[in-house]
Amino acid sequence: MTTIPIEQLAELTTVASREAVIHDGRTVRRIDGLEPDTDHEIDGFSFHTLPEPGARLATFATVNDVHFGEKVCGRIGGTDVGPVFSAEPGDPPYPEVMNRGAVTEILDLDPDALIVKGDLTSNGTDDEVDAFLATYAPLAERMTWVRGNHESYHHLDRGATPTQEVVLPGARLAVLDTSVDGAEYGGVTAEQLDWLDALAAEADRPVVVLGHHHVWNPASQERPERYFGVRPDDSERLVELVARRPSVVAYLAGHTHRNQVRRFSATGSVPWAEVACVKDYPGAWAEYRVHEGGIVAVFRRISTPEALVWTEKTRHMFAGLYDGYAFGALEDRCFLIATDRVAPPR
Repeated sequence: MTTIPIEQLAELTTVASREAVIHDGRTVRRIDGLEPDTDHEIDGFSFHTLPEPGARLATFATVNDVHFGEKVCGRIGGTDVGPVFSAEPGDPPYPEVMNRGAVTEILDLDPDALIVKGDLTSNGTDDEVDAFLATYAPLAERMTWVRGNHESYHHLDRGATPTQEVVLPGARLAVLDTSVDGAEYGGVTAEQLDWLDALAAEADRPVVVLGHHHVWNPASQERPERYFGVRPDDSERLVELVARRPSVVAYLAGHTHRNQVRRFSATGSVPWAEVACVKDYPGAWAEYRVHEGGIVAVFRRISTPEALVWTEKTRHMFAGLYDGYAFGALEDRCFLIATDRVAPPR
């Protein structure tokens, strides 16, 4: 294990409607009782709380990139730029530490549903999937899960359910298996798109689409054959579907291990969001509050003491550049999903 004694400044991690969370190393400060949709200045941080758009109807949570079975983090594509990190001898595996922390916090939230957006494992083995299921057993009755590229690359078909729907008060969740057998990139089939199109056409409430892989930006000047996310052709078809179906209000992914929100001209206010991983810095899960007039997306950094010890180390991966990449801007972590979309002019 590598230790890097770098002093870290306090970070404004989360801003919700009535709450803000500040992390200062392993110290966590939660400020409650704030006014929604209001400017605030606290401890040197200036921020605007998210609105509360009507009564809350439901709450769901997501995790992704949980990576049971991983033993070393900080390596990518066979290149070790360093530093890399492993659990200390005698300590529990860090995926277990991080995921136990996530489960504890999600149980405290008591959501109506939990969606696990892929990369359940490191090596795509049945034993690793079993370890994931055992850790998340307290949430099993309200959990929907799908595989990611760490499963499909190794030809593991557990979690290879093409389409799944979760119906909540105020929202319908459409879960897609975006993984491609034997590949690290993703795709969406014609059958999946037909299913989503029919669901969106008849939806009596906002539709949130979830999958492991992020989509390719249709405005990009580059069109790689092996794009790391959803293949360009498939991404274009998915974006076109969302553009013509105003009931679809968001696409939520994992895969990139970072917090980022993109918006495309064809789909207007729709966030195409990526959420950071559970297994290392910042150590994340996400909360979504379904209100009558919108969905409030709230980033959560796993804050059990053991988790913070690990994530404060792993923020320094990839030559010290990882924390800036993975954490993202506040608006990439906490934002309002509008549910009053109108179809774009045609």
